[in-house]
Amino acid sequence: MIMTTSQLAPDVVQLLQEAACLNTTGDVYTTPSGPPEICGGPTEKAILSWALTSLLVNFNELKQKYQILHVEVFNSQKKRSGVLVTKNSTGKVHTHWKGAAEMILAMCSTYYVKSGKIAPIDHEERKELDLKIEYMASKSLRCIAFAYKESNAENQALEETELTLLGLVGLKDPCRPGVKGAVESCRAAGVSIKMITGDNVFTAKSIAFECGILQPGEDLNIAVIEGPAFRNYSQEERMEIVEKIRVMARSSPFDKLLMVECLKQKGHVVAVTGDGTNDAPALKAADIGLSMGIQGTEVAKESSDIVILDDNFTTVVTVLKWGRCVYNNIQKFIQFQLTVNVAALVINFVAAASSGEVPLTAVQLLWVNLIMDTLGALALATERPSCDLMNKKPVGRTKPLITGVMWRNLLAQALYQVTVLLILQFKGSAIFHVNKKVKDTLIFNTFVLCQVFNEFNARNLEKKNIFRGILKNRLFVGIVGVTIVLQVIMVEFLKKFADTERLNWTQWAACIGISSLSWPIGWIIKCIPVSKNDDFDH
Repeated sequence: MIMTTSQLAPDVVQLLQEAACLNTTGDVYTTPSGPPEICGGPTEKAILSWALTSLLVNFNELKQKYQILHVEVFNSQKKRSGVLVTKNSTGKVHTHWKGAAEMILAMCSTYYVKSGKIAPIDHEERKELDLKIEYMASKSLRCIAFAYKESNAENQALEETELTLLGLVGLKDPCRPGVKGAVESCRAAGVSIKMITGDNVFTAKSIAFECGILQPGEDLNIAVIEGPAFRNYSQEERMEIVEKIRVMARSSPFDKLLMVECLKQKGHVVAVTGDGTNDAPALKAADIGLSMGIQGTEVAKESSDIVILDDNFTTVVTVLKWGRCVYNNIQKFIQFQLTVNVAALVINFVAAASSGEVPLTAVQLLWVNLIMDTLGALALATERPSCDLMNKKPVGRTKPLITGVMWRNLLAQALYQVTVLLILQFKGSAIFHVNKKVKDTLIFNTFVLCQVFNEFNARNLEKKNIFRGILKNRLFVGIVGVTIVLQVIMVEFLKKFADTERLNWTQWAACIGISSLSWPIGWIIKCIPVSKNDDFDH
């Protein structure tokens, strides 16, 4: 039920104004034109906004009327903050507490009714208040309670018992647009999302269902746990249930750190998001720490590996997608480069062992490595992430960088290149009716063009359609074009430098035709299944 200040006794309104504006780490700045600017954490800003709009308080005037004697900052264990104040005009001393509703309610023995009278909290009344808190929490509201007590002027400590409950407020922290979709994307990518919060279990479950972290029909007795229960388990019990937990409510920073350590001991790669100073231990302990750029504290940012500038969980999906893209591009380049090196090594070794001559000179090998290491790496490294990356399972912590799929691809291409070039080495002069120097140029030119065509195969390690999306990567197309132009210049115009001879159109066509066979060979090879180990990290 929504109440206005006109429905409440003036004394109650005054105490609520004190509770909201004095027991806070936020601040309000008035501007000559426009609404006042509220600063502080999300919870503080929400409560101060409520005080300004619903309690009609003048923040700065109220603060001038009181003197703060003692402050107890918010404690993640006790889930509350307190302040001891005295009114300058009367000298009365008030203790104000604010925090998690069930924690504050446990400290109270009386409560204010709207008429301003104080009534005792008996067993039935406490049960009714517990139901109200539970109901608010089930609606995804963070339930905050205010309590007060008039204190002895000589006592500088905050009273913690026999308090009077002033009221309950529910704070709505709605999921940002796209969060549910981001959670679903993470699930599809094999990433398990766990929500660790200080809210009570009812609020935590409601938000988790809203975000898609919890699914209908899931066993909540296993998927949802409270921090103290998790903390009090033995190490063996924690290790047994940690993977099944989806939501941890009423948790402390130690509980978050404990879960990170348990997951790492199980062999998982763990990423943690956080914005507060208390999150720093978990951010440091995680494999990847992600802090919030707007609401995050400096301590959290320094403890993290990545700062999310827009404080949006959907950005985590972007981080995941780009991380997988970089890893995938590294694999592409390794496969491509190993093919070049294996083929060049085998060709020169076999030729040298059999005839005492090498078909590829030192300058030519240097040229191949120069254009393939630089231009080839740039071409493959500029591939942008695709949606297919989010449909793959995560790569395990101990999985090899060079996979069975990569070995299959590179050995097939290297075998083809070695076979063709050795045929040209021993039979090329007879086949093309050319002298030795032209034959060596044919070998060099065919070898380079094989790498150019194989660069297309390396764009996708598993998919057969190697041309999909190629026009979107103009840099790749441009680099391939530059590589071909440089090769033509090398063969046709730098004869002395490269030790080559000019080739006629027939010979160029033969080199291109032999090299282009890399494409159908790559397509056929990708039809061969490779066994995969499904032991992945989440």
